[in-house]
Amino acid sequence: MTEPLKYAVVFERSEDGYGAFVPDLPGCITVGDTLAETESNIREAIAGHLIAMKEHGETIPRPTTLAEYIEVPIAMGQ
Repeated sequence: MTEPLKYAVVFERSEDGYGAFVPDLPGCITVGDTLAETESNIREAIAGHLIAMKEHGETIPRPTTLAEYIEVPIAMGQ
């Protein structure tokens, strides 16, 4: 059985809701009114993106993006 791929997803809050994109899948983006809706939407977007890539004979990229929060002193952020 093939192990599922795990792609990093970036969620961004805006005045109108949320946006999300997948750095390892250029063009794979979505928006939603809530974080939960946006998460659901990006799951669908990833699936659709991978299906389209496969149908066009493109190689499915392996996830390579790593994400981590870095703490900085508040004075540096001002």
